[in-house]
Amino acid sequence: MSDVQAVRDVPTPVSEAETRKRERIRHRRVRSTIENLAAPALALALLCAWEVAVPLLNVSAFVLPTPFDILRRTIVDYRLLLAHSWITAAEVVAGFLSAAVIGILTALAVFYSRAVERAVYPLLVAMQTVPKVALAPLVVLYLGYDWGPKLFLSFLISFFPIVVATAVGLKGLDRGYANVVRSMGASEAQVFLKVRLPAALPGIFGSFKVALSLAVIGAILGEYVAAERGLGYLQLQANANFDVTLNFAVVFVIALLGVILYSIILFAEKWINVRHGART
Repeated sequence: MSDVQAVRDVPTPVSEAETRKRERIRHRRVRSTIENLAAPALALALLCAWEVAVPLLNVSAFVLPTPFDILRRTIVDYRLLLAHSWITAAEVVAGFLSAAVIGILTALAVFYSRAVERAVYPLLVAMQTVPKVALAPLVVLYLGYDWGPKLFLSFLISFFPIVVATAVGLKGLDRGYANVVRSMGASEAQVFLKVRLPAALPGIFGSFKVALSLAVIGAILGEYVAAERGLGYLQLQANANFDVTLNFAVVFVIALLGVILYSIILFAEKWINVRHGART
């Protein structure tokens, strides 16, 4: 072996700074793994406690089925649950999208016009404080038993947080920063697209997350009072037949639907943040 080859085979000493850097990276990875597994671990622990507690306490399956019984019923009746899930999902998405579009447009009007703000805000607060259950019979009276009541209640219950959060996000930008951008020759449209909107995006997506969960509640509420299809209607049928296991299966599917839609909002938020970061 030559001297040059022997020198190459000698391991390069790692500096203390490099060692500390590797330790920090390893700790961040471990912490990230723990944070990602926290929610599934907690859910699994609660389900295991439920599964063990029901037979130990000698609770009848007619009163409280175990998670395994609910999962088995979900698998057995997956075609029925899936058929009604599509109806509810369509109602939720339609109500949420209409609330997002109209809510953002309303927030823009509130932001750019003090008169609109003073005229609209009291009506929004009054409309939000009225229990939607009290409106449900009137909605059925005027909109019938088709898609109208579900879409309207889903829209109405998710409209308020989008308007408020978007307006607050647009107002949260420092006025001096906007004036600096204008002094550089930017138009009001450029200030809005390049400065105000990116600054308001965290608040807007935060309102979307809240509004989407409320849209699910609105759609299910509409199905309780006027529907022949959907998960809310299926749950009422399960109640009428004293089928507690199917009732819990419907609740599980509703929760799963909410998680899936919420995950889509999270993905869209991360995608927009990545694209905006790449552009800037």
